[in-house]
Amino acid sequence: MAGAEQLGTELLAAAGVEVDGDRPYDIRVHDRRFWDRVLRDRELGLGEAYQDGWWDADRLDEFLARVLAADLRSSIRPSPSLLWNVWRARLVNRQTTDRAARNARHHYDIGNDLYLRMLGDEMVYSCAHWKGADGLAGAQAAKLDLVCRKLLLEPGMRLLDVGCGWGALARHAATHHGVHVTGISPAGEQVDEARRRAGHLPVEFHRQDYREVDGEFDRIVSVGMMEHVGPRNFATFFDRCRELLVPDGVMLHHTIGSNESKEHTDAWFDRYIFPGGVVPSLEQVAGAAQPHWAVEDVQNLGPDYDRTLLAWHDNIEARWHEVPHYDERFRRTWRYYLLSSAASFRVRNLQLFQVVFRRTARPSPRYDAPR
Repeated sequence: MAGAEQLGTELLAAAGVEVDGDRPYDIRVHDRRFWDRVLRDRELGLGEAYQDGWWDADRLDEFLARVLAADLRSSIRPSPSLLWNVWRARLVNRQTTDRAARNARHHYDIGNDLYLRMLGDEMVYSCAHWKGADGLAGAQAAKLDLVCRKLLLEPGMRLLDVGCGWGALARHAATHHGVHVTGISPAGEQVDEARRRAGHLPVEFHRQDYREVDGEFDRIVSVGMMEHVGPRNFATFFDRCRELLVPDGVMLHHTIGSNESKEHTDAWFDRYIFPGGVVPSLEQVAGAAQPHWAVEDVQNLGPDYDRTLLAWHDNIEARWHEVPHYDERFRRTWRYYLLSSAASFRVRNLQLFQVVFRRTARPSPRYDAPR
């Protein structure tokens, strides 16, 4: 057995994984170059080797959960390309207005046909709230309603939805809470679809960056958007929200959360899924909010995202034949994205935070968070 293969096999054994074993989380290696690639490029090499068909596991999510829980990456020295990924994040703002638009198009403008089949009819691309729900559609509706109740919406209010996606939250808020919603996104296909679905509701959508918005709003919300702001821009983001929100307004941000403060993201995700994206920690969010924002409530829905991602995976796998223009490598890329994300939430490496804010330096009533 070659040195790389022997070391890799020993590392996997420490995670309780066998090569060519008969358990769902055991790994099958189809190309022996796999070992050198992973030991050279760690998480980037593991993901790329899967994309290229060099290895498989019947339960990819369970295999990756065991690898993450055992923290095998810490046993492998990062390659120069991985170190460059870290330093680039420190040297360059990868979420300027122009770059943010390109980053958004990379992920969100790859085809509404794909997202419709994965997400379901309402196309809600964020963590669902599964408490009491018996299916994905119900869990997503529960999440949208929870967000609206936390915002303390009242008829006639003006709501700014930053990173509005395909408009599901805007439609829900307008239909069930009687508010006027302005949604913004730098992704053109999202905005076009959101407009098409709006009908006669009091909602409007703009292809726009948060730094370009004008006006005044009673409420501000973002769902799955702060991951795309970037640590260099958190202070700018909160300052811009303060300029847009009325003095007695309420703001909610629903975001994937990291357990540690970083300026960079996983190299594989940065290259293939969310270029420039960085998952914020609560420390980074709260630090950027100082001193002008009071944190009224924090709720962690992280375990719900594992179940949401598995539901999306099941949806798209069942309907893949309906989108034949995506090739097999893309299918493996997308499968790895969904199931590796599920594994990260399962072992609590990632969280899902809903954070409610109000302005400081002014009287405000007690905030009792809906659950």
